[in-house]
Amino acid sequence: MARYDIVIIGGAIVGSSIAWYLREEKYAGSIALIERDPSFARSATTLSCASIRQQFSIPENIRLSQFTLGLFRELRSRFGEDADIAFREKGYLILASEAGLPVLKANHAIQEAEGADILLEDPTALKNRFSWISTEGIAAGAYGCSGEGWFDAHALLSLFRKGLKTRNIDFISGAVTGIRLEGSRVTAVELANGETIEAGTVVNAAGTGAGRVAAMAGLYLPVEPRKRSVFVFEAREHFDDMPLLVDPSGIYVRPEGSVYITGGAEAHETDKAADPEDFDPDWPLFEEVIWPVLAERIPAFEAIKQTGGWAGHYDYNTLDQNAVIGPHPEVENFLFCNGFSGHGLQQAPAAGKAIAELVVHGRYRTIDCSAFGYERITENRPFRELNVI
Repeated sequence: MARYDIVIIGGAIVGSSIAWYLREEKYAGSIALIERDPSFARSATTLSCASIRQQFSIPENIRLSQFTLGLFRELRSRFGEDADIAFREKGYLILASEAGLPVLKANHAIQEAEGADILLEDPTALKNRFSWISTEGIAAGAYGCSGEGWFDAHALLSLFRKGLKTRNIDFISGAVTGIRLEGSRVTAVELANGETIEAGTVVNAAGTGAGRVAAMAGLYLPVEPRKRSVFVFEAREHFDDMPLLVDPSGIYVRPEGSVYITGGAEAHETDKAADPEDFDPDWPLFEEVIWPVLAERIPAFEAIKQTGGWAGHYDYNTLDQNAVIGPHPEVENFLFCNGFSGHGLQQAPAAGKAIAELVVHGRYRTIDCSAFGYERITENRPFRELNVI
């Protein structure tokens, strides 16, 4: 029976970041990184829209993304001279109606206090900046002048996975089917092939499967998969200055090379857990919900042609749409790094750093992630992120 000091369940961007930063923090123990699908064909990492922003409503989320932005600025020194994730620093533009203006202003004040380069502009200024936009029904918009944009998720994951091959990490392909406990400690992980792996510490980085993995240890985690459809379309006009635009309706759009991608049509009030095997886009959403919004907000998009789409799953925290980071208060060698609710790709490096510091130093040193602790789950005390896209 194999034994590892740390077993990480989930080998996509969150799990890989944890393994990477454990070695960065000079952790010398043995590490296993378990992934049930090494192709990552259905991973939230690779099916996301791969964006990064600082426009959040709470300081801790801003700090997590700022850490990742710093990593993006230092990619070559960390991963080699050929490191490239095609980062397009074109910003976010989050629009608000009159009803949403107080929240937009409050969020902007928090972002400014955290040093984020975000402008709050009225409709006239927005129209002067982006001639292609209609500001009908818009009271203001928050525009990220720097430190926001989109990138290649596959490339970022590949950098971490390739780098880990030189850091004495054991990659294990398999599905976790059970977790053994003795008293108040996790002792082993069971795989579908019948193998049992003894563990000194287990880290749950299982993405959309995190709630199921926690349940194997007899623990409750309110994280479940939620399906999100993304659509690809062509337009006659191509706007080189377009940021990732978020309409007050929640519909978003951004350029992707010579085409555009769009989404955000799911009705959150009727949202429910997704079938883990359902990766078919909800095609009617494009014509029935998205297209009318796009045509109103960007008149040039009255004439567009849908050319494709895909669906992915968020690891959705039903309590407050925020990450759960840190140990279980009663099973202290079981750590969580879950429930990012759509912003996990951009925050994974920072969360990985936080978990690594907790393991190696017994405390957070770079970003205090105490507010993301599991205790709020037990107490049913939401730490709510208001700016979920």
